[in-house]
Amino acid sequence: MTQPINCRFQEVTLDDVASLKGVAAVFVGSDRKLDACARKANTLSRKAIERFVQSDCFDDMKSGEAARLAYPTGLAVEAMIVVKLDRKPSQEEARKAGAALAKEKGAMHLTALAGTLGAVDDVALGLILRDYDFSDHKTASPKLRGDATFMVSKPETHDASKIAAIAEGVFFTRDLTNEPANVLTTTEFADRLAEMQALGLKVEVLEEPELRKLGMGALLCVGQGSVSPSKVVIMQWHGGGDEAPFALVGKGVVFDTGGISIKPALGMEDMTMDMGGAGVVSGVMKTLALRKAKANVVGVVGIVENMPSGNAVRPGDVVTSMKGDKIEVVNTDAEGRLVLADVLWYTQERFKPVAMINLATLTGAIIVALGHENAGVFSNSDDLCGAFLKAAGAEGEGAWRMPISAAYDKLINCRIADMRNTGGSRDAGSITAAQFLARFVKDDTPWAHLDIAGVASVSGATTLAPAGATGWGVMALNRFISDNYEV
Repeated sequence: MTQPINCRFQEVTLDDVASLKGVAAVFVGSDRKLDACARKANTLSRKAIERFVQSDCFDDMKSGEAARLAYPTGLAVEAMIVVKLDRKPSQEEARKAGAALAKEKGAMHLTALAGTLGAVDDVALGLILRDYDFSDHKTASPKLRGDATFMVSKPETHDASKIAAIAEGVFFTRDLTNEPANVLTTTEFADRLAEMQALGLKVEVLEEPELRKLGMGALLCVGQGSVSPSKVVIMQWHGGGDEAPFALVGKGVVFDTGGISIKPALGMEDMTMDMGGAGVVSGVMKTLALRKAKANVVGVVGIVENMPSGNAVRPGDVVTSMKGDKIEVVNTDAEGRLVLADVLWYTQERFKPVAMINLATLTGAIIVALGHENAGVFSNSDDLCGAFLKAAGAEGEGAWRMPISAAYDKLINCRIADMRNTGGSRDAGSITAAQFLARFVKDDTPWAHLDIAGVASVSGATTLAPAGATGWGVMALNRFISDNYEV
């Protein structure tokens, strides 16, 4: 698994600047004024920093961008990185600056001369998150990734362990989502989650015999065409009092061929990311455990593989959910909602949560609607939805509320069963999927469904992640739980 680089905070010692090794960084605002750290480095480098700051190149830089001055005279470092950042930056600007540092420092150890710079923790988090590199399956030696030291005026006010907890949760989600399906089988996925018991989580793995006994016919039908056994994994964190837990539920389809309703070959290799919802739930639970969150949270994920075979579920088959509702499977590629139907019901029956959010790479339709900038948010509770959107906005993780209503619900009514698993056309595809899930949410349970198909994994680099899995949602949900459920 990919480990975040170590990041530590120490008191500024200007006398050590000349002898620093690796690379160093200074921060200069748009007013071009040098702080004490930058002035010291500038004097030692015979005013190289001042000359750069007065140049057109610095003028052309945007806030949070960085430039590299190689082998500055008078300093032992191989490069001095000049970051354009005001003394009181926004969170977005600070994280962008950290990401810029990650790209400029390469494999070297970085010493960031931050002094009294504001939002330093966000600079550090941006640096760590952008320094991610998934290279488990490359034969070349892994890319060296140097650690970072932030010289600050008050190191005791910075919490490196909290930053590390968030980064480890995000990296765990990214690694799970990036893994190929022949590595991350249903069994391997469950085993990796079980290993988190060492962090203080209580982890249970429900196997197929128990799932049959529970009546999870919707979930089990998805995986019946695969040789990999279907599983449900329950992760519990008890950090609060005696109150009922908040629940996170995730879709974990380790590979989705579409089943008998098979997908086109072009792009099918990307369906290793169809367990992204379960990946986010897992990453959040890891972060909560690492930072010892003072809340009760349960994460429940349904882990299956959707394959075509002589035993696969067919279009037109009718299956019975744990709730007891009968579902006509009109499209076997609308499988994620079948998995979630049973896991949502199980979570409510067993844990009676105070509220519940599920995550799933559920529909291509949400990408048509929102692209790759925002997840779709569907909810039966204005309060729950508003609180999540606030947390997502605070973390810079795009999310947009979408509608649900009885007018859409009629599209999944069925002639021969209680419902069918799709609306039968391209119209309102993400909404009809949400309407399907809503039938498995009890009236008294505040609930939100996050369709993350467009944001879980992307083809190009983002500000805080290289191409591939983003880890979207870990930071937003961690903040949401911190703001709303911690005692």
